[in-house]
Amino acid sequence: MERTAATWRRHDGFTLIELMVVMAIIVILAGIGLATYTNSITRSKEAVLKEDLFRLRDALDQFHADKGKYPSGLDELVQEKYLRALPVDPFTQSSDSWQTEMSEPDASNPADSPGVSNVKSGAQGASIDGTKYAEW
Repeated sequence: MERTAATWRRHDGFTLIELMVVMAIIVILAGIGLATYTNSITRSKEAVLKEDLFRLRDALDQFHADKGKYPSGLDELVQEKYLRALPVDPFTQSSDSWQTEMSEPDASNPADSPGVSNVKSGAQGASIDGTKYAEW
């Protein structure tokens, strides 16, 4: 069977429809990949935030167990060598954005000022599971 020049032209390349279908598939796959990537970045920041909060709260508890009072500020944890440095909040990119909660005044020692008993993130927004970062 012999092919003519007209037959060869029909089979030389891809049609516009074939190219559009391939491009649509590529765009869909890229969108799925981007969504997965963004989600994994958020999950990793949340994991770092949970770890930082655990370490800060643990240092506060150790300080209280050793000294019998809470520190007056988070910087005191660094000065007293309970932490090497204040961790950076992964969402605010700052170590100054931590929200502190003060302890209740000591009834047995009213002259003693209350100290930092808890710490929370200063980040705005909510996590993937819907809880606010400031409530962790």
